[in-house]
Amino acid sequence: ANGRGVPENYAEAVKWHRKAAEQGDAASQFILGVMYDIGDGVPENDAEAVKWYRMAAEQGHADAQFNLGIMYASGEGVPENDAEAVKWYIKTAEQGNVAAMSILGDKYLNGYGIPKNEEIALMWYTFAAEQGDPSAQYNLALMYANGEGVLANEQTAVIWYTRAAEQGDKEAQLNLGTIYANREGDPESAKTAVIWYTMAAEQGSALAQYYLGRKYDLGKGVPENDAEAVKWYRMAAEQGNADAQFNLGNMYANGRGVPENYAEAVKWHRKAAEQGDPSAQYNLALMYANGEGVLANEQTAVIWYTRAAEQGDKEAQLNLGTIYANREGDPESAKTAVIWYTMAAEQGSALAQANLAFMYANGEGVPENDAEAVKWYRKAADQGYVKAQTNLGRLYAIGKGLPENTIRAYVWWSLAKEQGEETAKRNLAILKTQMTEQQIAQGQALAIQCYESDYKDCD
Repeated sequence: ANGRGVPENYAEAVKWHRKAAEQGDAASQFILGVMYDIGDGVPENDAEAVKWYRMAAEQGHADAQFNLGIMYASGEGVPENDAEAVKWYIKTAEQGNVAAMSILGDKYLNGYGIPKNEEIALMWYTFAAEQGDPSAQYNLALMYANGEGVLANEQTAVIWYTRAAEQGDKEAQLNLGTIYANREGDPESAKTAVIWYTMAAEQGSALAQYYLGRKYDLGKGVPENDAEAVKWYRMAAEQGNADAQFNLGNMYANGRGVPENYAEAVKWHRKAAEQGDPSAQYNLALMYANGEGVLANEQTAVIWYTRAAEQGDKEAQLNLGTIYANREGDPESAKTAVIWYTMAAEQGSALAQANLAFMYANGEGVPENDAEAVKWYRKAADQGYVKAQTNLGRLYAIGKGLPENTIRAYVWWSLAKEQGEETAKRNLAILKTQMTEQQIAQGQALAIQCYESDYKDCD
């Protein structure tokens, strides 16, 4: 078989190994099994491989026991049978087979062929990890990180991730990078995160490439470098990472690290959008709405806004509301506008809250309801939205949807005036002529209190 002292000849090797195997030699039985397994000197034959592996395994041959376990696990030469696979893995693991120990950890962790048992999985992973198996080291770290079969312990997880990572395990490198990256406010940890992300990224980990791109994008752990960010985003994007595709689209749209190119931005946003990324769906819709990189197409914009909105993107919900609200003379579109404005408003969009208030105030898409109008104008006003403050002041001034209150009208118009709102400025000037000095002083004090509390104490 090895061509030592004679020309290499697998057929002759098979002949002599068969003679020894038939006399019960376990080593030859194992070798004959391998030759049938891979087709050296004989036609590949899984059933024959299993036959010879079994003979050797039953004599205690550790490698044969391991290979027989693999055959049962994969259903090659025998019907797939995880329980039989585990049986043989245990026999070879008890003889010190590290790979079998690691596989047994997998089997017990996932309940393949035996009842799931995280504690026993931890035991087998520990045995294999202590003998240097990187896969076991990674899985053992994962169990400590997640508290599976043992109390969660990040410090111990880091130890085992590091041992696996130092042997080149890219998933361990990635997870180490993430652990260090999450230690916010620690510049040294940020630098360490970059080191591990770089190792994993250079081995082709798309997620590590994306995270590394973010580090260069934001200047965390490395000096900010748009070109490097684009480089790593592109690598991850080309592997299908939706977050990287979205960010690469943004880099093209904003001309960061690459020349501004809306067509390329559309290309990458579309790839991410088609994978269901709501931010990419929103950006793609925006580009169709504005005709950036594509011909303007409101119908296509609505499709992508809707996909993003249905995933809870409040800006998409707001823009959909606006598109439908602008379809004048169509009662159904007005009702649809209210639905989308409500969704965005309930997520805290001040503009959606103000627009929804307008719809209630004017009975568009909903029955006119001044109290609801006041409610939504107030929510937007409390976020500092100037038009809502102006409209809320008007409602207080005329007593619509709430009791007339000159001082409250003064407060909201005063706050809007400070933001440069001309309508509020004019209204305030007129209102002051109708107020006493005491009322004006009271309104000024309340306006200051409201502003200084960031709109949290305005009553």
